[in-house]
Amino acid sequence: MSRENLLFAIIGILFGFIVGFMFASSMSQKTASQQAAASSQALPPDHPPVGGAQSQPDPQAMRAEVAASLEKARSEPTNFEAQVKAAELYYQIQRYDQAIEFLLKANQLKPTDYRTVVILGMVNLDAGHYDTAEKWYRAAMKMKSDDTMVLSGLAAATLERGDAKAAEDAIAKLEKVDPNSQDLPQFRDKLATLKAGK
Repeated sequence: MSRENLLFAIIGILFGFIVGFMFASSMSQKTASQQAAASSQALPPDHPPVGGAQSQPDPQAMRAEVAASLEKARSEPTNFEAQVKAAELYYQIQRYDQAIEFLLKANQLKPTDYRTVVILGMVNLDAGHYDTAEKWYRAAMKMKSDDTMVLSGLAAATLERGDAKAAEDAIAKLEKVDPNSQDLPQFRDKLATLKAGK
């Protein structure tokens, strides 16, 4: 699994409800506009429009919701879900260090929460903190040793920090768990390049 695929998989887990909401809203608007168009065709020419205009998302309301979520996370430091939500919001706008701050708080509250440990690996990888990303991926592997997303993340982190031996080990583990992984060819190429450069 490539780094991009890993990113999309985690985002799917974290933000699935947002995508679902947007899809449902879009379908609702499409259905309503189709119904309005069909109704207007059957009405006399001087009939007023049927149904109100569909409201678009209000940016101010969205900003207020984000601010409220961040404030909740800060004012309720023992609220695990609030910390994760704040991390998600910062991750969406690629403010990785702030996302990590809230994820670390969430991890302190629930150290055995596997998802948080995996996401700490991913966000640190995206932030360019390869040593730290490797640490979190290894912690996740102690909880679940056969997660291909974690193994791919570990391989990417070790390759990006230039550790050929650790990368070779991570790639071998990934190959053992998922010999058909689409990431293996690119990881092998990067490893070969890394070894050739030393």
